[in-house]
Amino acid sequence: MDAHDDNGVLDAIGGTPIVRLESLVPDGAAEVWVKIEGANPTGSYKDRMAVSVLSAAVARGDVSPGDTVVEYTGGSTGTSLAFVAAVLGLRFTAVFSDAFSASKQQAMEAFGGEVLVEASHGDGITPELVGRMRERAYALAEQPGHYYADQFGSPDVIAGYASMGEEIGAALGDGIDVFCTGVGTGGALMGTLRGLHGAGLEPQVVALEPAEAPLLTEGVSHGHAVEGVAVFPDPPFLDRGVLDGIRTIGQERAFETCRRLARTEGIFAGGSTGMNVSAAIDLAVELGAGHRVVTIACDHGLKYLGGRIYS
Repeated sequence: MDAHDDNGVLDAIGGTPIVRLESLVPDGAAEVWVKIEGANPTGSYKDRMAVSVLSAAVARGDVSPGDTVVEYTGGSTGTSLAFVAAVLGLRFTAVFSDAFSASKQQAMEAFGGEVLVEASHGDGITPELVGRMRERAYALAEQPGHYYADQFGSPDVIAGYASMGEEIGAALGDGIDVFCTGVGTGGALMGTLRGLHGAGLEPQVVALEPAEAPLLTEGVSHGHAVEGVAVFPDPPFLDRGVLDGIRTIGQERAFETCRRLARTEGIFAGGSTGMNVSAAIDLAVELGAGHRVVTIACDHGLKYLGGRIYS
């Protein structure tokens, strides 16, 4: 990636494999292909976004070595930012919550990040919790020598994910019928789509969310446990005009799909991946043979050990 040439380990970001599912897809269904983003250095596709955002900020002079990058995060973005910040000589502070996996806090701290924890009071991931995290991060970023990474607004987010679509296009250039993925900020969906379009591919696009938090379809959330998705009623990067559909997947089904992916396909991933693959299989059955559905394994399952998915 041009944004981080000569930056050592940052050049290991991207270039992840894409594999076709063999065991979970019923006979007579379309092909289901999964981009294995757990192969990135921190085990998440958020590495793509983090290197794009922070490299661009350094290049513009918005942040300098020794400054502190601030973000509110469920942990995957925070781990990626902590990793990239460490390589670029920056400090990192995350506003986090105990609603998310404790192993993600440990990962951020392993890269030298400071982690401030907002209590969820057992209510799960809710808009109220996210609001408290956001306001704490905003206040912290106002301090001298601090820089707000802005994973929810920076134009460098979509640019960072475009490489994912370019890589999918290079691997499957003879056609994709449907691309589906869960939505948090919408950055990964829109960035991947930009890359797909750049590769000359025009698949149908289906956005996904947990049935427990139908923010895109109904504008409400009852709290859910699928980390990294269903945060905003109006995701900041999502252009609804590009969508051909929105589907909900129950979180328990998503988690069961995670377990089946590991046991039958050898793909070890988190809850959002279970949601993505569940929907991709549904779409494959509906489309039938001779078609192709693509989705993303967003991160590595090691991030979720000790949580409810694999316990």
